Amino acid sequence: MLNSSEPYLRDLSYRGFVEGLTIKNKSSGTPLCHYFGGIPYALPPTGLFRWRKPRPLPSCFRYGTRANPGRYVGGTGVCPQPGFGKEVDESRWEEDCLQCNVWMPVGEAEGGKGWPVVFYIHGGFLQFGSPNGSNLSSLLSETACKCIFVMPAYRLNLFGFLASRELCLDSESPELAPNAGFWDQRLALEWTLKNISYFGGNASNITIAGYSAGAHSVFHQLAYDLGVPDSKSVVKRAIMWSNGPGLQPKSLMEAQEQFDELLYSLKIKKNLSSLEKLAKLRSLDPKTLVKASLGLKYHQFRAVTDSSFVRPSLFQEIDNGAFARQMKRRGVKLMIGECRDEHFVYGTWRPPKNSFADLFKRLQADYPRVACEALMDYYYPNGRLPDDCEDWIDAFGRIYADIQIHALERGLVNALVQHEAGDLIFRYRVEWRAKCVDERVPEKWGVTHGTDMAIWFWGNGSVLNDAEKTIVKHAFHKQLAKYVNGEELDWGTTEPLHLRRLTPKGIIKCGKDENLEKGLEIWRILQRVGATSGLMGAKL
Repeated sequence: MLNSSEPYLRDLSYRGFVEGLTIKNKSSGTPLCHYFGGIPYALPPTGLFRWRKPRPLPSCFRYGTRANPGRYVGGTGVCPQPGFGKEVDESRWEEDCLQCNVWMPVGEAEGGKGWPVVFYIHGGFLQFGSPNGSNLSSLLSETACKCIFVMPAYRLNLFGFLASRELCLDSESPELAPNAGFWDQRLALEWTLKNISYFGGNASNITIAGYSAGAHSVFHQLAYDLGVPDSKSVVKRAIMWSNGPGLQPKSLMEAQEQFDELLYSLKIKKNLSSLEKLAKLRSLDPKTLVKASLGLKYHQFRAVTDSSFVRPSLFQEIDNGAFARQMKRRGVKLMIGECRDEHFVYGTWRPPKNSFADLFKRLQADYPRVACEALMDYYYPNGRLPDDCEDWIDAFGRIYADIQIHALERGLVNALVQHEAGDLIFRYRVEWRAKCVDERVPEKWGVTHGTDMAIWFWGNGSVLNDAEKTIVKHAFHKQLAKYVNGEELDWGTTEPLHLRRLTPKGIIKCGKDENLEKGLEIWRILQRVGATSGLMGAKL
């Protein structure tokens, strides 16, 4: 679809005026949607505020005036990051990235309550990415899924997930906040709650959604939201597209190994005080920090169990039913699922060398060592390559996809079902892909990670043909529109652990999950070694 645009002015009440775009069909001139790109939701996390919790905008903050509105027609800042499959464009890096893109339908919502809101978190292994690659003009103009999308940027890799036991426990340096990227997302969600009505949205109807690491983030945002008092909770529904809960994140003690390795790489002396170490790290430019992180053994910067955003008891709460009971009490629903061939893309992210030892080393960049040891024993007894794997790099893609998505997703939903929250769960599996995906993903990779974005986002800037639109509409989009509106679904499954499956022929079939038992077996193995259980009693 060829689009054009013209300026669009919006009055945000006490926040002032903003100028965005009305996106139009170039041929007909028909308005498709409104768009605002790069609206700040927090103050810059730079200088002395690097690695601190995000700071909300002050009450006196104004985006602009009627005569001189704030102009938001581009996109969010891009957190400094490593590349994925292409050269890094460092000219786009902006450490001041705490901004969001907002996509709005044209017109007014029916019923006078405002549009439903989808708070969407982008993916990228928590290491790279931004919300700027999404194009929702066709989704908002052609489908029944009429809602406002808020898409925040947040701090990634070491900017968002650097942690240190010494710095967190040192009373002289309380400035460092582990899981800063998750705190960014939460502040953006709270900004959405407070401001979305000015964009025509319904603040009492917010669905949090995410793809890949965005879905993993949704799990942690949901977990955090379930832990706050009812008066402060935001989430009504959640969507986890192609990712699961992962494991109980590493402890601060395990994170210290990564922190010390980073200091060594940057030639920062270990005998300095905590404040001196932090000052030296903050004095370095983003390019130096990213470059140093790429050579580390523990090169993946992910969440840690900090007893603040991530509770030590989190996975214990899943297993003992506390998580399910809180979801049930609040009526929070969860849509969750996967693609058939996730492993092809997963195997391309920082793959190991072609050996058993290197695969073991690579897994430790993401997961606690005790979990890695248990997984290696289960998947590769006696150190042998499985018959269905071409080499150890192929094996990495498969085990990585299992732990990130297939296995632990099943462990989560099974625990929810066993504790009587099955009526809140809507599971799916995608085994079909649209032709437009061929432009960017090799056909031989099949229905791999990300190929279903063309389904959920109605082409996401590419064009679905008429036959594909019919398939996508009946497979998921009619249900998605109902879901974000808070309506009852016609999901088609008769058991909560069953799947709504889009087959390779584009037909919906509902039934048993053939991979359920394998996923639960892996969950139980990790449970036994303590990788999916906490250290404290349930806190919900």
